Parts: sequence; C-alpha cells; structure tokens
Amino acid sequence: MANKITIIGAGQVGSSIAYALCLKSIATEIVMIDIDKNRAMGEALDIRQGTPYMSPVNIHDGSYEDAKDSDLVILTSGVARKPGQSRLDLAQTNVNITKSIIPQIAKVAPNAIYIIVANPVDILTYQFVKTSGIPADHILGTGTLLDTARLRTKIADVYGIGQPNLHAYVFGEHGDSSFVPWSLVNIASVPVDSYYDSLNGKGKAKPDHAEIEDFVRKSGGIIISAKKCTNYGIGATTARLCEIIKNSNDSVTIASSMLTGEYGISDVCLSILTVVGGHGITGRLVAPLTDNEIAQLKHSADCLKDVIKQLEF
Repeated sequence: MANKITIIGAGQVGSSIAYALCLKSIATEIVMIDIDKNRAMGEALDIRQGTPYMSPVNIHDGSYEDAKDSDLVILTSGVARKPGQSRLDLAQTNVNITKSIIPQIAKVAPNAIYIIVANPVDILTYQFVKTSGIPADHILGTGTLLDTARLRTKIADVYGIGQPNLHAYVFGEHGDSSFVPWSLVNIASVPVDSYYDSLNGKGKAKPDHAEIEDFVRKSGGIIISAKKCTNYGIGATTARLCEIIKNSNDSVTIASSMLTGEYGISDVCLSILTVVGGHGITGRLVAPLTDNEIAQLKHSADCLKDVIKQLEF
C-alpha cells in the first residue's frame, strides 16, 4: 500500500525522522520541505543514497505543492531550544512560524493525518486544531511519547528488566509540569513496587520514584547541553507513531491531542492514553488515576492554558 509522508523541516529532527522512517520501511515516498531548500535537498539525497540497502522508498526534497495527497504530514519546523531554555520560552516564535505554514500545507493536504513534533508541541498542536481547519481527530502531537521512552529506558536500567516487559507512561505537558502516574506502572502486569518486593530482593532500598522522574524530566536538557540538540530519540519516537498509524489495527499509545472533558479537562492539548490508528485518533482512554495524579494532570493543563492566554495565534 502506498504511504506518502511529508516532513516539514529538514533540520536535525526532521532528517532523523526521515532516516528512521526509511529504516523501518514505513513510507513509499517521503517529501522533505524546508525554507532552506538546499538543506532539504542535501538531507534527502544523503538518505536516498542509502536506500539501495533498505526497502525501496522515494525520498526527495520538494515544495508544498509536492505534499499533495500525503497520507501523513509531520511538522518539525521551528527555532531549536537552546541550553537552559524551557520549551515554553519558544512559544510565540514557533507559533508565528507555524502560522505561516498552516495555510500552505492545509490547502494541499486536507485529508492527511498531522503529527506535530516541533516545540512547544502541546501549544502547536492546539494551534493546529484551532486554526487549520483540519479535523481534530487528524491532529496529534508526539507530546510525552519521547518522555515515555526515556522513562521506560530508565526503569528498565534501574530494575534490570527488558523494556518489552514493562508499561509506564508520562502524562501531561511535554515540559516541566509533566508527571509519571506511578499507579499505572507495571512489570509483566505486576505493580512496579510489588515486582521489586517479590523478585528483586527484600531488604534492599527500592528505586526512588522521584529520582527517576526527575531524571526523565531533565534528560532533554542534559542532551542539549552535551550535543546542542536532541534528534535520535525523537526520530525513533515519531517513526513509531507513524508505524501505529500505518497499521490496520488501532493501538493505545501516549500522545497529545485536544481534550474534550477527559478527567474534567477541556480546550487544551496534552498527553494521556490515546487510541490511534489508520483514521487518526479514534478515542482517548481514561485510565484510572489516583486523586493526586488527576490533580497533577489538571495542574499541567492549567500551566499550558496560562501560556495559551498570552499567545497570539
């Protein structure tokens, strides 16, 4: 089945996503669009010259017109976060960039499913829903999907267990107000603390939840400080989300979308468990959270709403 994907933004993140898509054989055609046309050409050509050793894919640079009939559109355009800068500090600058992109891409790809990756991802996902004219169930942000990957990696390392054996998620904003609902974390269907007590030896100190959560929240900043950007993790993360959409069966994942009353929250985009498939978002799973976890989720929503009030879309 043909699967055409357009990536807007050919920087470190956009090119890493394109490369991951090729490695995972998710697309038959990939169009790379960037204001720096030469950069888009170079990235596409570099990846294209590796395709003889992958499944066939026609990857090339192009214009918005070349995005016509795309099945998926991935937005990565924006100013990169600098060391020490929060994602929300970027808000108005990247909102303005997205404002210029939306009418051009929505005109040529009105039926595509849109994945927002650029930061602040929850704000830009909200902007797309509110201003693009694209149906809300066709717009989702990567949200805390990368944070969730970081969490699972850390838990697997701390507990000495293979990542496929555990379920854990980060909820809320992709940013400082995110949190881990530890009541949902389990290893092979066993609550994480019970697993430790029964199999990892009683009497030893349990891994500290707050310490793990703090590491996950700071991971992006640590990487940016060391190498000036994050790209491989988000590349694999976005490719996984595209894979879910390509599959014929719906999957439950974590993603940012417009909430419509879940947990008493509306009119804001943030991450909770979401049912996603070939037709985009088909539902949101209201998993049972503790009262404290619901309060944390509402706090995250309020943090985003406070920023939204200050922005001009």
